[in-house]
Amino acid sequence: MARIRVSRVGEQIKKELSQIIQQEIKDPRIGFVTVTAVEMSGDLQQAKVYVSILGSQSEKDESIAALDKAKGFIRSEVGRRVQLRHVPEIHFSVDHSLDHSDQITRLLHDVRDED
Repeated sequence: MARIRVSRVGEQIKKELSQIIQQEIKDPRIGFVTVTAVEMSGDLQQAKVYVSILGSQSEKDESIAALDKAKGFIRSEVGRRVQLRHVPEIHFSVDHSLDHSDQITRLLHDVRDED
């Protein structure tokens, strides 16, 4: 039962974070950022947020730095929008799954072209 609540809270936070990052934060260092997943700890005190960022590695680093700088504002907005007793600590991490899938696709195309 607790895992279901953790999952539901994670999905709600993911939805709210997406809206906050897209609409509320006006930092020009934040490029095209998509929230791909949120992993919540069992006690709902920690939220690991995976984001996909388009651009070069330096642009990704700048976007993560800008998100870390805005973490206090983001956390307060999440607290205002999601009714929880304690607002979780938010930790941003780059999601490399899209880069990995692109690499696999390129490799498969190379193998197919060789045949």
